[in-house]
Amino acid sequence: MIDPGIDWAGFSLAVLLVELTPGPNMAWIVTLTLSEGRRAGLGAISGIALGLAANAALSVVAASLILAQGPALTQAVSVLAAAMMAWLAWEAWRDTGVSSTATTPRMGNHRHALAGFIINLINPKAALFFITVMPQFVHSGQPSLSQGLTLASLNVTIATAVHLALVLGAGRVRGVLMAEARARIVRRLLALAMLGVAAWFLAKAFG
Repeated sequence: MIDPGIDWAGFSLAVLLVELTPGPNMAWIVTLTLSEGRRAGLGAISGIALGLAANAALSVVAASLILAQGPALTQAVSVLAAAMMAWLAWEAWRDTGVSSTATTPRMGNHRHALAGFIINLINPKAALFFITVMPQFVHSGQPSLSQGLTLASLNVTIATAVHLALVLGAGRVRGVLMAEARARIVRRLLALAMLGVAAWFLAKAFG
């Protein structure tokens, strides 16, 4: 049964905006696939998915503990969520480093998976995004453990789908990433969309 207390479309859009923004991870997956083949890219994706899932699960527990402290902290988390999205928007707007075509060191597929797992498990940006942004799409503002884990699963599913598309279409994606003017337009359009989400979070905090 679909939980009516969750804004599924809004959360999916927020995650998709972040995942579609060209960045170092996107460039790494594409370059790895082109240099070592799809098996290497798929190995990296499996590690990324597991690391992101573990990071999100830990973040759900942290968010539950923080939001249980009272409405004042719930409002503060909304403000932090707005700041997080604004920061991501700024990074997307000014970033110019995604077109690098530097080759990645050759490793076994299991090592690519391990690298993807560790990087995403200890990624503080991913944890902060989930702790602050996820509660904004639960109508109560205080997600239960089951709601948080469900949204974590959705987050990993969307991210993995985007990563799979990158591996399967690596050749075409590289053309976009290498065309800096085109990549800049994509980043800045997504940045403006993320800034709009940040404004919504801020209005929600003081509404």
